[in-house]
Amino acid sequence: MKIKQVPQDHISTYADNSKAIYATDDNGEYSVVASTGWNVEEEATKQALNELERQATEAYKAVEAGEQSPLYYHMYAQRMDVMLLAQSVGMFQWRVKRHLKPAVFASLSDVILARYCDALGIEFRTIKQLPNKISLTQHTEIKEF
Repeated sequence: MKIKQVPQDHISTYADNSKAIYATDDNGEYSVVASTGWNVEEEATKQALNELERQATEAYKAVEAGEQSPLYYHMYAQRMDVMLLAQSVGMFQWRVKRHLKPAVFASLSDVILARYCDALGIEFRTIKQLPNKISLTQHTEIKEF
C-alpha cells in the first residue's frame, strides 16, 4: 500500500488513537505511517465484539441454569476460551473443561481458584459468583453460587 492510500477514516474502535501501518513511499521504500483506521476494519471489529458478547450471554444463561460453573461465564466475559484459559493458568484443556462442571468447580481449592482469578483478572471473591446483570465490563450486582 502506498503512503497516500493508508486509511484515515477516524473509526470509533480506535478511540481517537492511531496505529502504525507499513506503507511504501514514492521510492518503493517501506516506512511506518499512522492510520486512524478503516471503516471496513471497524465493522469487522464490531462484529467480533458482538460475537464475544453473544458468547458471554449464552454462558451466563448456562450458569444460571446450573449447566456450567461460574468459571464458564467469567471465561467468556473476559474474552477467553478453554484453550486460552488453560494456557493462562498452566493446565491441560481437559482439566479446565472439567472445572467448568458445577460439582467439580464447587470442590476446587482456593489455590486453583486463585490461579483462575489471576488469569481472568478478577477478584477472588467474584470467581464463585455470577453478576445479576450481564455486563462484559462491569460486575456490580452479584449472585452467589
